[in-house]
Amino acid sequence: MTGAALPLPALGLALVLGLKLLLWLVGLARRDVSLIDIFWGANFVVLGWFYYALTPADTARAVIVVGLLSLWGLRLSLYLLWRKWGEGEDYRYREMRERQGAGFAWKSLFSVFLLQGLILWIVALPIWRVTTAAGPERWTLFDVAGLALFAVGFAFEAGGDYQLARFKADPANRGKVMDRGFWRYTRHPNYFGDATVWWGFYLFALSSPDSAWTAVGPLVMTALLLKVSGVALLERKLAETKPKYREYVERTNAFLPWFPKKPAR
Repeated sequence: MTGAALPLPALGLALVLGLKLLLWLVGLARRDVSLIDIFWGANFVVLGWFYYALTPADTARAVIVVGLLSLWGLRLSLYLLWRKWGEGEDYRYREMRERQGAGFAWKSLFSVFLLQGLILWIVALPIWRVTTAAGPERWTLFDVAGLALFAVGFAFEAGGDYQLARFKADPANRGKVMDRGFWRYTRHPNYFGDATVWWGFYLFALSSPDSAWTAVGPLVMTALLLKVSGVALLERKLAETKPKYREYVERTNAFLPWFPKKPAR
């Protein structure tokens, strides 16, 4: 990595925080904090191409990784835009707004927008490494494994979202639990897929020397999906709203896909 690339992570952080500040202003005007989620994937795409545009490591590996990042991020943002279209503010942010009262507007700048920007920047560390480090010209086993892991993760995430959208579109399924397709093997195929995609990006980064430490990125993403904004939060809500969800929990893994368990006699 050349000296010119040293300030790039700091520039990337400034870019992301600037984008979040703009989203905060739009959220204030629309009185809707949840729009930040729509731009989660797209912000990764902007950051990835920013790194690529300013990097000296103009390699096929970097082009492929930023291209895969764009596929993942734009698909996610477009899906969330479609799902949210015509809806109000997400219940999580409404509850937060009610708890924090009049000071929510300013508090949300730091506790939602800028915090998410910092997390996004950390998660994207493997992308920064791929686009700046001088890795081998030929593909390595890490690259092959990274591509395979991305493909598996993308299939679970995009496929799970598609299957769930079709399930919810059928009025006959109102109040029922989705347990078909990918959802038969994991209660959260989209979250599993998301984490797997980022572990795939990490494997691409491992093709360059001194990159093992960038595991902090997918580790943070996985922890968030499991313990904070993903599985843990959604499980509580589903257990309250869907009576048969407990039966689904007993036979289906929460995160890692596996065959359904046989019901206890």
